[in-house]
Amino acid sequence: MIHSLYIISKAGGLIYQKDFSDGLATITPNEYLVLAGTFHGVHAITSRLSPVNSEGSGIEVLEADSFRFHCFQTLTGTKFLVATDLIQANVDVVMRRIYDCYSSYAMKNPFYNPDMPIRAELFDSNIQKIIKSSV
Repeated sequence: MIHSLYIISKAGGLIYQKDFSDGLATITPNEYLVLAGTFHGVHAITSRLSPVNSEGSGIEVLEADSFRFHCFQTLTGTKFLVATDLIQANVDVVMRRIYDCYSSYAMKNPFYNPDMPIRAELFDSNIQKIIKSSV
């Protein structure tokens, strides 16, 4: 099961956040911002520590006792962070579909400014479809 989705701008700001599970502990909007900024910083540090100095390297999967964070970074530096169960399969496919949705409904929107919060009904509804189809 996919628990939540975070989209982090290249500057480390949280531009989209959505929870999909009912059993998640609620945290404040400020704590979501701290989570995004912290992950962005840790990702930047780990990409510099990588023995293979390649663009886009850094944390791809962060595993805890009861969930995993999967990170997909685009060439522009935008990060898609998905929290899943430990047994969730095909996360790479889901992440690609989320990125395609972002490209189609956020980036092609003439009123959307990159690095600003995503506020688009078509984006939200299509993300919901992607998450429901991944179960």
